Amino acid sequence: MKTVLMVAEKPSLAQSIAKILSKGCATSRKGLNGACSVHDYTGSFQGQSVRFKMTSVCGHVMSLDFIGKYNNWDKVDPAELFSKAPTEKKEANPKLNMVKFLQVEGRGCDYIVLWLDCDKEGENICFEVLDAVQPVMNRSHTGEHTVYRAKFSSITDTDIMNAMNRLGEPNKNEALSVDARQELDLRIGCAFTRFQTKYFQGKYGNLDSSLISFGPCQTPTLGFCVERHDKIQSFKPETYWVLQVKVSRGQEHPLTLDWDRVRVFDREIAQMFLNLTKTSREAKVESVTKKEKAKQRPQALNTVEMLRVASSALGMGPQHTMQIAERLYTQGYISYPRTETTHYPENFDLKGTLRQQANNPFWGDTVKALLAENINRPRKGSDAGDHPPITPMRSATEAELGGDAWRLYEYITRHFIATISYDCKYLQTSIGFCVGCERFTSTCKEVISPGFTEVMPWLGIPMEESFESCERGDKFNVDEIKLLEKQTCPPDYLTEAELITLMEKHGIGTDASIPVHINNICQRNYVTVESGRRLKPTSLGIVLVHGYYKIDPELVLPTIRSAVEKQLNLIAQGKVNFHQVLEHTLDIFKRKFHYFVDSIAGMDELMEVSFSPLAATGKPLSRCGKCHRFMKYIQVCL
Repeated sequence: MKTVLMVAEKPSLAQSIAKILSKGCATSRKGLNGACSVHDYTGSFQGQSVRFKMTSVCGHVMSLDFIGKYNNWDKVDPAELFSKAPTEKKEANPKLNMVKFLQVEGRGCDYIVLWLDCDKEGENICFEVLDAVQPVMNRSHTGEHTVYRAKFSSITDTDIMNAMNRLGEPNKNEALSVDARQELDLRIGCAFTRFQTKYFQGKYGNLDSSLISFGPCQTPTLGFCVERHDKIQSFKPETYWVLQVKVSRGQEHPLTLDWDRVRVFDREIAQMFLNLTKTSREAKVESVTKKEKAKQRPQALNTVEMLRVASSALGMGPQHTMQIAERLYTQGYISYPRTETTHYPENFDLKGTLRQQANNPFWGDTVKALLAENINRPRKGSDAGDHPPITPMRSATEAELGGDAWRLYEYITRHFIATISYDCKYLQTSIGFCVGCERFTSTCKEVISPGFTEVMPWLGIPMEESFESCERGDKFNVDEIKLLEKQTCPPDYLTEAELITLMEKHGIGTDASIPVHINNICQRNYVTVESGRRLKPTSLGIVLVHGYYKIDPELVLPTIRSAVEKQLNLIAQGKVNFHQVLEHTLDIFKRKFHYFVDSIAGMDELMEVSFSPLAATGKPLSRCGKCHRFMKYIQVCL
């Protein structure tokens, strides 16, 4: 009997997929590395009876690194890392013995089916698995197709069975684009990081970090935060004046009117308008307009929008959010959480997906009403050609999930229901008043049909006191006229949600890597997360960005990295040559590195202003016995 080895990206996924495909009849055993299980069962494959072995890896099998001697910081000039230093693939986690494990399970197998996550990283891991397994596979199938790729977006019976019936091939170009990104980030990041760290460590005693890192995506991400900080610091408040008028008629509740001029910045002119209106004790109605308006339901949910909402509304950091979303996906509660798409394909079973939520205690009534009156087609979004939007795949309760997992699942589900609900309709009434020669307006909104806001109440139209009916020519009493003195306010520090928006707009990182870059600048003490998940740069973060601006602004501006991301996408599409992109990009950064080294005194001047020389801090200088770098504290290199 022939053997089919099947490999998923995580042990929990392997277990779920094996359960579905074997209809619960698989037997399970631990693999030799202790981390991955193997699920055995018999079944049919390519029209023949076979033995299936379903197992997994634990993310990337291999990682890229320099060969041994080039990891010695003291003996290697960082400039050599751009081209001269050879790289090699090493096991990502040597303790897992993943290559040996795959070879033991793959030895003598006849076919391999790759169930890695369906994104560029997943394609890259496909080829890491193949590199380990193909040399030990049964070679008797000359000319026969032996490598297959399963494409799926959720861990549901339907999706997994469909994937098994429509096997394709792994995508080499997408895998190469990941190889290119890994090599660029390794060479560029290590060269700048090593030079900066060695130059500044042992020079300033109160530096907030023992490693002064640079990253082609990390640094522009920090740049956005410091740019906002600079705007706050340079902000000069301006005083302005607003004319406020309150009017009433009979026993009606007084109305506060909005001045059509909004505000003026000259005190004398503001006083003049006040004097002109004060002479009038009546407000005359000049116009009454009623318009029926609609607040649009949201587009289908993609990763970036999920991260934005999780940060701004749920108070959850991007890295934490992705970890929870991954767990919800592997447990079968939601579809694949890494997607740029906001458009459902025409054949997507929206009704069937919605029907699963009909008995949910939180939104079941809304769902039943929607099914009874027929669902609305979602708004047309953008199709990035990767995965469908993030969608709930089965119903859940707070008791099942609990904590942040429930809060994220609840949002994803409510968002999905909202996309196939109807727009919120409301009536907007605007009354134009004339007080003396100045014009004022009062506006009121009344909900006609709540639509999608029934399931997303926080986006609903606020309840306002409705106007008593009035017509052009009606008169109201002026109860109060006063001049309010106010000041313009500086912008606040960037929120994570705003930063995610900027990164997406400028092409910094991908939906998968954006959380990692934000997490990096926090962990490296370049920014701190303040209340409201606002990102406040530290002294070190500010000095670094100002130093890059002073020496070479392109190191911190998003333009170059955005251009590199476009080239990486072209590699994935098979439109450009992998080696040419790599060589061209490394050549650009090598030139920038040499200029940076020659001009480092410019950044040093900024450091001197913000940090104290080592001698002034009174802290002893210690050197790590392993990597020989100077550290401000005694620490062990792992």
